[in-house]
Amino acid sequence: MTYMNKTLKEIHTALKNGEVSSKDLITEALTKSKEVQKKCNAFVTILDEVEDCDVTDNLLSGIPYGAKDNYSTKGILSTGSSNTLKDYVPFFDATVIAKLKKAGAVMVNKTALDEFGMGGTGTSAHTGIIRNPWDITRMCAGSSAGSAAAVSSGVYPYALGSDTGDSIRKPAAYCGIVGYKPSYGMVSRYGLFPYASSLDHCGVLSRCVEDAAIVIDNIKGKDPFDMTSWDSQNIHLEESLNGQVKGKKLCYIKEICDINNYPEATDELKEHLENFQKTLNICRSLGMIVEEVSIDKDLLQAEPAVYIVLSYAEATSNLSNLTGIIFGPRGEGKNFEEMVMDHRTKGFSPLIKRRFVIGSYVLQKENQEKYFKNAQRVRRLLVDAWKNLFKTYDGVIMPVGSGPAKHLDGAKDLLTKDTEVLEEHLQIANFGGFPSITIPNGFINNLPVGINITGNCYDDANVLNIAYALESKMNYKNMIAGDVR
Repeated sequence: MTYMNKTLKEIHTALKNGEVSSKDLITEALTKSKEVQKKCNAFVTILDEVEDCDVTDNLLSGIPYGAKDNYSTKGILSTGSSNTLKDYVPFFDATVIAKLKKAGAVMVNKTALDEFGMGGTGTSAHTGIIRNPWDITRMCAGSSAGSAAAVSSGVYPYALGSDTGDSIRKPAAYCGIVGYKPSYGMVSRYGLFPYASSLDHCGVLSRCVEDAAIVIDNIKGKDPFDMTSWDSQNIHLEESLNGQVKGKKLCYIKEICDINNYPEATDELKEHLENFQKTLNICRSLGMIVEEVSIDKDLLQAEPAVYIVLSYAEATSNLSNLTGIIFGPRGEGKNFEEMVMDHRTKGFSPLIKRRFVIGSYVLQKENQEKYFKNAQRVRRLLVDAWKNLFKTYDGVIMPVGSGPAKHLDGAKDLLTKDTEVLEEHLQIANFGGFPSITIPNGFINNLPVGINITGNCYDDANVLNIAYALESKMNYKNMIAGDVR
């Protein structure tokens, strides 16, 4: 019997009843990992020799999971999907890895990602392109592409991801699963390879909202190794899932969701926005109030550029330690500078090098005011605009992207300037550190699409409960790739 396609509570019950053992689950997950690797190229490392774990009252105990390969794992290859760290084996565990070990969870693989999390396509991993299990000619989005492909394929019920712009939430949408980015600092970033420290979030991909809540309950909390973490011991996400949402207020943004703003709209985009409106009606049937609001269009259109400037600048600084001298393959040269140049030239992909060039440029003294500081100012304006919405509304509900997963060759996808904000608006939750969750929202051409709910900082329980209630009224919970409903 197959168990990895079930929810955490269902698997835990089977373990406690003696229907299956932790060893059986590990064997199933490893067998499935190898099948998915052939199809999707989702993993950097598959751990063939994994010890089973005692089953306790903890819902994660004895159950396999996957970790994105930008989490430090003691004694296990941790590459960040980059040639600069292709042989790097850390001597310590990231805090979230340590907490999952304490819970009795069993890591069975490390999932592939866009190099150091810098990418939205899943195509820049040093191990090659990561393919969508629903259609291998399409992308998973990124950067948590491998985690999304694995969870969607039924390798295990959840996997760790990281989210700097939408790196958990968009892959979740493209793969028909749940992607949850908690409030900034709710989960420690210690041991997560940094991309942009003010935007980076640890989070989870799962196949239902309840499983996401269970995982975050186990890994959240204040950490002395992460000064941005905070005490969330009074927040109990799983216990807060009661589905009672009558009177909750949601809003959506007219400038992003109105089909009239897309004169070159594809049939997929039209259907996507129609599905979105149908889902808003489901929200209303649950007793929620849903209203349309407006945000200054010029401010919205500035958002993608703000993300580029700030994230690239922080990445340039954060990854300056990748010299090939401290760790990573040693570069060739007659002196230190030549060795570092050789290491970084050969080790980084063209995408990463372009980002470093831009990041270095905007940080130059003569350019800081025009680019970096102005980007910080616009970030504040965007965060303030969302904070103002949260004075009235419990959450902002929006479609994810402009439709289903894009083709890997891009030849059949029409992406215009008009759709840029629609594609990138999830980044605003990173600007503000807001809790944000994506859940499945139906199908277009037999491919999944997603919907996102974002709330105010520290209001994670409310945001997840809204998603939980909405999920209960749609038939997309715990989907496995290919399961069109």
